[in-house]
Amino acid sequence: MADTTGKPEKILIVGGGTAGWMAANLIVSRWNDVEVCLLESTEIGIIGVGEGSTPHLKFFFDTIGVTESEWMSRCNATYKNGISFAGWSSVTGFESYFHPFPAQVDDYTVPVFFEHTRARLQGKPVNAHPDHYFLETYLTKHNLGPIPAESFPFGVAYGYHFDSHLLGQFLAEKALSRGVKRVFGTLTEVIFNADEELASVRLSDDSFLDADFFVDCSGFKSLLMQGALKVNFKSFKDNLFNNAAVVMPTPISREIPPETRSTALSNGWAWKIPLTNRYGNGYVYSNEYITPEQAETELRQHLNVGDSDVAVRHLQMKVGRAEKHWEKNCVAVGLSQGFIEPLEATALALSCETVMRFMKHYENGSYTNKFSDNFNQEINAKFEGVRDYIVCHYKVNQRKDTDYWRDNAANTHLSENLEKILHFWRHSEDFSRDMHLNNLVGSYQPKSWACLLAGYGVFPSIEAHVRYQSPYDLVEVADFIRRCGLNFKTHNELLS
Repeated sequence: MADTTGKPEKILIVGGGTAGWMAANLIVSRWNDVEVCLLESTEIGIIGVGEGSTPHLKFFFDTIGVTESEWMSRCNATYKNGISFAGWSSVTGFESYFHPFPAQVDDYTVPVFFEHTRARLQGKPVNAHPDHYFLETYLTKHNLGPIPAESFPFGVAYGYHFDSHLLGQFLAEKALSRGVKRVFGTLTEVIFNADEELASVRLSDDSFLDADFFVDCSGFKSLLMQGALKVNFKSFKDNLFNNAAVVMPTPISREIPPETRSTALSNGWAWKIPLTNRYGNGYVYSNEYITPEQAETELRQHLNVGDSDVAVRHLQMKVGRAEKHWEKNCVAVGLSQGFIEPLEATALALSCETVMRFMKHYENGSYTNKFSDNFNQEINAKFEGVRDYIVCHYKVNQRKDTDYWRDNAANTHLSENLEKILHFWRHSEDFSRDMHLNNLVGSYQPKSWACLLAGYGVFPSIEAHVRYQSPYDLVEVADFIRRCGLNFKTHNELLS
């Protein structure tokens, strides 16, 4: 039962993995007077792929008081300055681009980038490729890590690459050391109370676990939220075609790159994620266009790995989200609340944001459901903002070589927000200003949208005989970025 303030005395997390143990650590860090128990199934297989993150993961570790020296080596982790995209465009000069995370010195270079994209959209002859404008792009090109010398007073945001299985193990140890209880078992039945809220769960050995509040981290099965509570699932299959992946490791290179690499293949894209001990690789594709066997063959060819050299695993993806993430006395976190394909490595960011926002709304509502509607709207907006950004990658792809890429470019299942963003890109005098004025700045900032659209060469042809004199000198911009880069160590040095 809840205490006199209404705060639950017992919380049960159903499901382990990264999402479950992330939730456990966040909850006990904020509510250290609550009994937290995590039910972990021994029947669920470990995926354990190389995974990437956004800068949200550093925020998560800062929140629970864990340093990089404590967790990174345990999880074979490396630093991530951003993501490079190769082969998504066949426009000359735009065959690849790098999408950097933010840095404070962007304040000096983003105005130049926006001025030059605006001019280029008007058909003027100016170099508007994003790779010339950002510090973290320079760092990645020169294999430099994202942590500057102490004498460099500007912050740089960064993510990580890590072994997701090892990260789950680390977070489990941390949560257990902070008092979280762990029970191994298989859930067979969910028991409701008289108010039609969750009361307890029965396990396969006929024991029961009761709680005042429940956190569903049971993966795609969503045993509590979509199972017991019958919350509907909203599929994104009309927006995002990919529904499967094939994954395999390869040996790591001597120099470890500080980037995720995304390479377009015939019917999807391949990731390459550097860990300290190996590369994690995968091919995300749609089985409407290619069979799993064909996808595996293509990935092996892409990686130059023979048929018998390395074992692969095939995964299925359920892309979409629950219509509600908080229903009655249950909140869903991780795959149980939804999944958007891993192109932008947003899974852990969404999990972290879900837990943090839930606890804030729950506290503000005196530990009642008073603000559950607000919470659900906010998290749905986060999911749909990420979805729109990823849909944009496919919608504006500049390939014509397969039905898959042609169908993605012709897809008309776009949100109203994405339609507006594409309209402003083509027609606005000030793209960033109009993004803000129309409340389109959510999961991604105007800089990120502009990097994507400019990176794929979504520009009109340069008009003949048009002259343009930029108020900025790109040589000076390049020298400014180079001198900033003198304050950073190589990625390998940073890791050692």
